[in-house]
Parts: sequence; structure tokens; C-alpha cells
Amino acid sequence: MPSLDLKTSVQYIKGVGPRRAVILERHGIREVGDLLTYAPFRYEDRTRFTLVKQLLPGEPQSICVTVLACGLARTRRRGMFIYDLAARDDSGIIRCKWFNGQYLERQKVFRQGMQVIFYGKPEPDPYGHGNLQFINPQFEIIHNEPGLETINSLEMGRVVPVYEAMGELGSRQLRRILYGLLESTALKEFDPLPASIRRARGLPERGVALRQIHFPDSREKLELLNAFRTPSQQRMIFEEFFLLEAGLGLKRKRARRQTGISFQTSDAIRGSIKKILPFHPTTAQKRVLREIVEDMRSPSPMNRLLQGDVGSGKTIVALQAMVIAIANGYQTVLMAPTEILAAQHYLYARRIFAPLHYRMALLVSGLKAKERSEIRSRLKNGEIDLVVGTHAVLEKNVEFQRLGLVVIDEQHRFGVVQRLELKRKGEFPDTLVMTATPIPRTLALTLYGDLDFSVLDELPPLRQPIETRWLKDDQREKLYWFLRQEMKSGSQVYVVCPLIEESEVSDLRAAIAMYEDLSKHVFPDIPIGLLHGRMTNKEKDEVMTRFSSGTLSVLVSTTVIEVGVDVPNATIMVIEHAERFGLAQLHQLRGRIGRGKKKSSCFLMTPETVNEDARHRLKCLEQTLDGFKIAQMDLELRGPGEFFGTRQSGVPMFRMANLIRDQEVLELAKREATRFVERPADDPEFEAVLRYLRANWSRRFGLMSVG
Repeated sequence: MPSLDLKTSVQYIKGVGPRRAVILERHGIREVGDLLTYAPFRYEDRTRFTLVKQLLPGEPQSICVTVLACGLARTRRRGMFIYDLAARDDSGIIRCKWFNGQYLERQKVFRQGMQVIFYGKPEPDPYGHGNLQFINPQFEIIHNEPGLETINSLEMGRVVPVYEAMGELGSRQLRRILYGLLESTALKEFDPLPASIRRARGLPERGVALRQIHFPDSREKLELLNAFRTPSQQRMIFEEFFLLEAGLGLKRKRARRQTGISFQTSDAIRGSIKKILPFHPTTAQKRVLREIVEDMRSPSPMNRLLQGDVGSGKTIVALQAMVIAIANGYQTVLMAPTEILAAQHYLYARRIFAPLHYRMALLVSGLKAKERSEIRSRLKNGEIDLVVGTHAVLEKNVEFQRLGLVVIDEQHRFGVVQRLELKRKGEFPDTLVMTATPIPRTLALTLYGDLDFSVLDELPPLRQPIETRWLKDDQREKLYWFLRQEMKSGSQVYVVCPLIEESEVSDLRAAIAMYEDLSKHVFPDIPIGLLHGRMTNKEKDEVMTRFSSGTLSVLVSTTVIEVGVDVPNATIMVIEHAERFGLAQLHQLRGRIGRGKKKSSCFLMTPETVNEDARHRLKCLEQTLDGFKIAQMDLELRGPGEFFGTRQSGVPMFRMANLIRDQEVLELAKREATRFVERPADDPEFEAVLRYLRANWSRRFGLMSVG
């Protein structure tokens, strides 16, 4: 087989071909270099297996057994089948079971006499007289046909890498492909990690590291391999973080060289800011405003993330920054992810800016064509000082006469590309992005690595702590009695449901069903409203206006009230089926209350039994109001890929690194990368890394190009 290089298409790798190349491409693997960095997710010591009679319940273990019998069995529950397999080694017999395992029967996966490796946590078999069983174990079939000695040497008698399957490409097939690939690929090609850094950190060369990761020799300890702590694994993890941070560092360096707007401040501007403040700012707000003002006075464009927990007062800080821009003769824009939130911001800004008589507009898709056209015309002619809008402000026909400051709320709902699109509507305007989703430092370093940070870590003095309680369904009557007493004293209540309508496949309390139950049976004498995403914007606005004014005492809603809705008199929230929500989302929802002077309460309603993860989340919410602690726990529970629920958020795609496990390596790589990007442009190592980043960075991490 001819030698391959790292840029060769995977379809030319022996054992892949065009059909399997399509499968690999779906997982972001297009070139030889991509496949070589597809790391095993764990390793098994197949120099010895646990004997059946020595299995310990609850411990992850591997066994090598021969299939005795297998087949599909019907259960008492209608439509439920179990695929049941019996196997043995020299010490005894074990059962393996798969619920709804019809696919194993259809595909004839197992046959009598097959040798199979099973991996999982055995547990007592309730029908097996004290014996153990595996439920849904991972498995790998070992072939004993003549001529397969080389293949089986990859499966047995060594520490074996185990890969996440990709469609028809299981772990066994990937091992064979990678073994051949490592033999035929020239791995002494360019190493993207500078040799000086590699030597200083005692890291192995790339080719050596990749061979050890895929087929470790007997010197590597299994516990270190499975903890991703061997020198080879640490080297590749460091490489990923270094390249990411070097690219982000170059973006920051380039941004500092750009000439933007140097805003002026004066006593008159400071007077205008004082005039709009609805309350005495907190120490944190004063500190953050100083950081923003310093950026705005600099000739380099501001690129700053304003991060603060729910209710910390981010919006008023952003409006103060807008005063500076508008007083200097520039236009400003505030972009929000939903029309409800945009309308909230617009109404709040109008109230705050009333003493200054600014010209303002709300630009959302729900407006009539004539209204949108009129706003676009006024923006282009410089007749609007501040426009608040949704994605509608990104449209090509939206032009500004003199855009000076861009503010983006809930940045993760948009993504890096849309932030850039909005900035391009001006001549290097200053940019302030805000998020009420507390982000752990490790994720912030990668998600917003091209931004400077400001953190509001203090709540306004009038904010009341929220008491949070987890209740089971059998406590519902007591809850309703409490709600009635509170409403008699003037409190308003949110009831949040995860679905709009009941469905046959779900037992969740839907918003419409809950609204009908509360309004007809529980509180027939109390005005109740309904809010959900299928309503028109006009209908949503009418309901929110009635709730904000106090006409409605209860608002039954889906999660459309998650961000931005501000009703100080709403002091109680009931979240139905709280076990179905993520930690960060529950915290965001809870933040809609506690906005007035009165004590607030949040009730997390669940069925009688919930799983262990849900119990963990609900207990966490009961015990802390600290959004950063909650965010760290949410990141650990769900992982970075799911933290924001969308690829659009710009979370980098890592093949070796893990943001939770490898926090120390990330910090180290960031320090090295920060120093490295300040090297002279003619430094040979700098030139080599820059070429590599220009060719690979954007596709490698799924982020914007470094240029």
C-alpha cells in the first residue's frame, strides 16, 4: 500500500473506501489526520479476563466467554421483548440481557459457539438463584477462523483500545483500519506543536504519541490510560488546547491592531448616566462599568463579555455604555434571541432613557412590512439612536449611518458568525456581549476565548433570596392551598410546563392541560393566563401585559419565560416535571422571580420516583442560588457539547481533550499559547504554526477562521 500523508482523503485508507468514508465524514473525519486523532474512549486489559465465578457486582469488568444459547423472549409487559443470551467460560455460566433487543435477533448478531468479549457492570439476577447477569453490556465478537492471527492479535493478549462505534464501523473494524493506517502513514511530517515547547514540557513527538494512544505497549498502566494521563495522551490533549488558544490569541492580537472608535467621556456624559440610574449601582456594577469605559476610550475596538447571574443588573450596565456611544454621536444596537426578550429590553430602555429623549425603535420580524421599511430608512439616515431587535437586525437591507456600539444579549443563542455579521454593519464598532448563563471558567476560556471578561458577581441590594423546595406530586394539595394564601396577599404565580399539549407518548403535564385544570377546577375564581411558543406575537404581548399589570394572578407558561421577563410582583414559581429540565435551565427559570422586595419561593414538582441524576440536580437547586456552582455541576453532568444545547453556540470540537477532565492542561496550554503568539512574525516556529492554523483551525475546531 502506498504511503499516505495526513491530508489524504479517508476513502483511500485500506478498509474504508467511498461508502465508509461517508460514515466517517458524518463524524467530522475527512482526512487521514482526522482519523489518527480519533482517540479510544477506554482501554481493556485483554492479557487476562475476569472469570465468571470471580465477577463482582457493580464493578466494570470484562469476560471472554462462549455462547451457549440465545434468542428473543416476550415479557409480561405488552410489546416488550428481552434478548436473552447464555454463555460460559471454564468457571461458570453467565446471562446477558438486552431490553427491546429485537435488532440482535433480526441481524443474527450472536450464534451458538461464538467467542465473545462482554464488558459491563454485572448485577444480581433476580431469577438466577444468586447468580449475576449483564444488562445491555458492550460486546465484541472474536473470530477464530484460520488466517486471522494478525487480526486477533489486535483483539487478545494485549491492552486493547475501545472506540465509540460509528454506524457499521465498530471498535473491531476501527482497530484494524487504524493498525494498517499507522503502518502506512508517514507520521514524521510537520508536528504542529513547536519543538521548543515540546522539549520544555517533556512531551513526546506526535508520531510516537499517536502510536502509543492507539496501540499502547505493555509498559503503559491501564489506570493511567483510562484516566487519559499517559505522556502520549497528555501530549495530544495539550496540542489541541494549544492550537485552539493560539488561534484565539492571534484573533485577539489582530483585533488590538484594528483602529476603532475612541469614545470621549465628560462631566456632561457622567451626568446623563447618573440621570438614568433607577437605583444606586452595586460595587460590581461600578467595577464592570469602569472596565467597559476603559475599553471604549481605547482606539482599539472593544470585544468584551459581560457575564452575570440572573438578576445581577447586566442590562443597566449595557445601557450606561450606550449613553457614552450616543453622546459621542454614534448609533447603538441591542440584539436579543427572542421577540419577547427584545420587546422587554425595548420597553425597559424606553423607560430608563425617558429623561434623555433618545430616538428608539424595535425591529423584529413580527412587524408589518411598512413599519420595518420605515425603521430601516430612519436607521440609514441616522434618525434612530438605539434600535433593539432580534435576528431581524442582521438582514442585509438593515444599514446604519454611524454604528458605534453593538450589544448582544444571550450571546450563546446566536453564535460567533452572527456576532461578526452585526459588527460588519459599522466601522469596527465596540462590541459587548452579555449572558445570564453562568459559564465555568474552563468553558469560557474556549467558548469566548477571543473576548475580554467582565463578571457581575453581586446582586442588587433589594434582591431577595429565593427559597427553593422539591415537592412530590402527593404534596400538590398543600401547595395549592399555599398558593391561594399568597395570592390573597397580592402575589403572582408562574406555573411552568415542559410541553404545550398532552401527547399519547408522554405523561408530562402540558401547559394547555394545566391551564384548563387550574382555571376550571383548582382556582376557578382567580384570573389565569396561558403563554406558549405557538401563540402569535400579538397574543403573547397581550398576555404578558395583563400579567405585568397584575390583571392576571397566575401565568401558565412553557419555557418562553426563561429569559428576560421581569415582573417584580411575581414571587412564586411552580415548575412541573422539574426532573425533565437541565440544571442551567431550571436556574434561569427560577431567576424570573425574586425581583421585588418580597420573599420568593420556587417549587420543583416531580413524580414520586425520579432517577439518580435528577435527584442530584434537584438537590443542587435546593441547596444553592450560586449560578456559577450550578453551571459547573451542569457542565459535569451533561458535558460541554450539551451545555448550551446547540452546535451554533460555538463550542469547539475536541477529539482528545475534555474540558471537565483536563482543566489543568487547558490553563497550561493557554499560558504557553499567550506567550507564543507574541513571538516575532519572522520566528520560524511562529511562521510554521501560523501556516498550520490558517489551513486547519476553522475546520479543526468548528469555529471562525483565524484569518
